[in-house]
Amino acid sequence: MDGAPAGWHRLAVADGFLATVGPLWWRRDGDGFAMGFRAAPQHCNPVGFCHGGMLITAADVVMGFGLGAALGTGGFVPTIGLAGDFLAPAPAGAFVAGRAEILRRGRRLGFAQCLLAADEVPVLRANGTFQLDRPADAGFSMRELFRDG
Repeated sequence: MDGAPAGWHRLAVADGFLATVGPLWWRRDGDGFAMGFRAAPQHCNPVGFCHGGMLITAADVVMGFGLGAALGTGGFVPTIGLAGDFLAPAPAGAFVAGRAEILRRGRRLGFAQCLLAADEVPVLRANGTFQLDRPADAGFSMRELFRDG
């Protein structure tokens, strides 16, 4: 299985870093959205598990997009700090997904956490601090990335 489970939409990125770590997928999830990826060979270490660096990257993307969406900034917000705890291995072929939980939003800083799960088994707990008063790309269009279809 190369894609995502039913109900997920491919994130529309053609180039840049997100294109190299993808494909990434998204879906509406209550008042926010979830993001995920299929642990393909390019995401895995030599023993067949998703590399920890890919899991941390996914958590960063999930939380950055989650805060950006909650703030209406139209895109990413820069990451100031990021920490994660690896809970279990994510095997090759698993669909790894998570949703940002916004903990606090101030004028300058935002705090979020997420839990990534591989086929519903928790694999990474992460938290991050993000700079809210300086969006990474003011011209970035989330609507373009998150189009249905």
